[in-house]
Amino acid sequence: MWTIMQQVFPYAIQYTIPLLITALGALYCERSGVINIGLEGFMVIGSFSGALTIYKLQDVMPNSSIPLWIGLIVAVIVGMLFSLLHAFASINLNADQTISGTAINMMAGALTIFLARTISGSGRIRIQNGFYPIDIPWLSSIPILGPLFFTKTYVTTWLVLVILLLTIFLIYKTSFGLRLRACGEHPQAADAAGINVYRMRYFGVLLSGGLSSLGGAIILVTYSGEFNGSVAGIGFLALAALIFGQWKPLGILAATLFFGFASTIANVSQVIPALGSIPPVILKIFPYVVTLIALVIFSKSSQAPKASGEPFDPGKR
Repeated sequence: MWTIMQQVFPYAIQYTIPLLITALGALYCERSGVINIGLEGFMVIGSFSGALTIYKLQDVMPNSSIPLWIGLIVAVIVGMLFSLLHAFASINLNADQTISGTAINMMAGALTIFLARTISGSGRIRIQNGFYPIDIPWLSSIPILGPLFFTKTYVTTWLVLVILLLTIFLIYKTSFGLRLRACGEHPQAADAAGINVYRMRYFGVLLSGGLSSLGGAIILVTYSGEFNGSVAGIGFLALAALIFGQWKPLGILAATLFFGFASTIANVSQVIPALGSIPPVILKIFPYVVTLIALVIFSKSSQAPKASGEPFDPGKR
């Protein structure tokens, strides 16, 4: 059992990290009062912009990690710019936020595939090298914890964990987080207290777009290695993790770890003898079935922001 855990854990973390950062992006958005089901589209945008940037720079700076970091930064910036579409439609035009998010998903997939075919002729953009998993000196030799957390780990894993800690601090310990949560719970009261609800909701949507795009770029520079127009439904799974985690950072961490392990076990079940007796189709559908069951169970006790999805009307009290 311990051997299986050692084999599966690093791959589960690889899958969990982009899921976690995307769900954290959705947390900012929904805490501000805007529903964002366009996470999948933002991840595709991040994967495309990161791949194109890295593809161009790696010819100029081969055997360097600088293009990878620039690609991640570009993915965040492009994702934030693209999220302005959702922000303007949802906040200024009072459009249906579900329809706006669906449009983002459709637009992102079609636009990036078209551009990739125009650039490469195949609809795919492959990068030469990504980040390599490393063993952290000294820490990797710690009994039990070392082989699990500090062996075969990517630098992006620690970047996302830092963002997680920063998110916890911002949401619960700063005036920014208090104002953001107020806009998602009772925007009229926040407006009466002098908080610019439109501005805070724009911040939430922009952060959501940037972090979701970072998630797509992280997939690219870790285990994917190419843009192909898809992120395998991770954006929708991140939305489920947000609900499963009850819109709380640590709850989201637990939910994404669970989904990450479930999906990893399903993917590597054929090479693990202990799991060979379980039909592969059961393991494949397991994460999604559990997601549906969890959503049904927790729907009645949902702690979603009360004003999430509701257009803000400053004249309404």
